[in-house]
Amino acid sequence: MSQFQFANRLATLPPYLFAEIDRVKNEVKKSGIDIISLGIGDPDIPTPDFIVEKLYEAAKKPENHQYPSYVGLLSFRQGVADWYKRRFNVDLDPENEVVSLIGSKEGIAHFPFAFINPGDLALVATPNYPVYGVAVGFAGGEVEYTSLTAENNFLPDLDSISDESWEKAVMLFINYPNNPTAACASLDCYKKLVQKAKDTNTILVSDAAYTEMYYDPADKPISIFEVPGAKDVAIEFHSLSKTYNMTGWRIGMAVGNASLVKGLGKIKENVDSGIFQAVQEAGLVALEKGDPYAEEFRGIYKERRDICVSALQKMGIECMVPKATFYVWCKTPTGYTSAEFVTKVLRETGVVVTPGNGFGGPGEGYFRIALTVEKDRIEEAVSRLAKL
Repeated sequence: MSQFQFANRLATLPPYLFAEIDRVKNEVKKSGIDIISLGIGDPDIPTPDFIVEKLYEAAKKPENHQYPSYVGLLSFRQGVADWYKRRFNVDLDPENEVVSLIGSKEGIAHFPFAFINPGDLALVATPNYPVYGVAVGFAGGEVEYTSLTAENNFLPDLDSISDESWEKAVMLFINYPNNPTAACASLDCYKKLVQKAKDTNTILVSDAAYTEMYYDPADKPISIFEVPGAKDVAIEFHSLSKTYNMTGWRIGMAVGNASLVKGLGKIKENVDSGIFQAVQEAGLVALEKGDPYAEEFRGIYKERRDICVSALQKMGIECMVPKATFYVWCKTPTGYTSAEFVTKVLRETGVVVTPGNGFGGPGEGYFRIALTVEKDRIEEAVSRLAKL
């Protein structure tokens, strides 16, 4: 069989860090050890029935079997605008400031193609969701990473970025509540980001997919658009995946500055044909009626968080107590790299956790736990860890 050479852009992809972990995982499985995976950020709770029923109803409509709008049904985009107004008190024009996405990852991955030219610079706050840097590289841009550290509460240190870099940068990627650290941004943090972006003519790309996964109503995460004037420089990506347990449905949205939304829409016109309209109808119902269910899910994750964090603290593992997301960001014990510790845990206990360096250099020395299994499995997993 002929072998063909990959395009150069694939050569820029970072090595697959988890290859060795997968190999060990398969070994452990073959030995008969029960695997508990706390590695994947994929909700285990089913999508609420009322959303599934709406999909079934909408899928029976012949008009939904044709090509959908590239930018999404206006009714869905209006639903997004209504949800943003209700949740964040942010006003959005559904026709010009909202675009539907085949999941937020798709939108984030395509966004740089609209605004990055070959050689342009993008800033990425790290540890980070890997798609940011990959997308910039695919668009021919260069990436400069700025470290998020515990000393700065995993918030961007804007002064650590040189004036030269600010001058060159086309965009800055941020993600709050943050994956993997679970850090949340304050209004003051967002105000500083918006002002700096205005001063340097930099696009702010805010990934806000986890805003609804919070644990205390007094600490609700905020949208960057709660800062006056943020629409001048920002676009925000959001998703129904985590909020309503719809990861497999692939539906999300980008909102904000009209020219940024328009640029992303132009890319989408040429690379996809929109979201199945029945999924959009179901997504609209989720936005309209899903708040009580999201509240219920938060209660489930809070119970899991408390079980996990309490057990980790008892065994002497340092970790942040997350105010949002379903992730727990933990320090590896002294003497181990992230990969070494994760491999040891997997080999000796059958528990899968994620090495922090998989999210960028500053993640070295940490590992991430995803609270995406039932509480009895969380209890079993931390019990096994304690025996180490």
